Amino acid sequence: MSENKVNTGAIFKNDKKSSANHPDYRGVVNANGKEMEIALWLKESKTGKKYFSVSLSEPYQKDAQASGDKSFKPQDDDLPF
Repeated sequence: MSENKVNTGAIFKNDKKSSANHPDYRGVVNANGKEMEIALWLKESKTGKKYFSVSLSEPYQKDAQASGDKSFKPQDDDLPF
């Protein structure tokens, strides 16, 4: 877990942005005691007013299957052979 106090966080400019779909800013916040990733996009309304569009998501965790662990784990089945 991050060092953020409950209901606080930090957001930084996304220096790795390589597509218009990537967020302009990213960070980690502690929302009600749970660590969440935050992404912000700087947008402009039809009237020209600038605002942030925000997305919160669970922290990314590599799954054992996605990391290439394809080890076979047999199951106890009642097979007739």
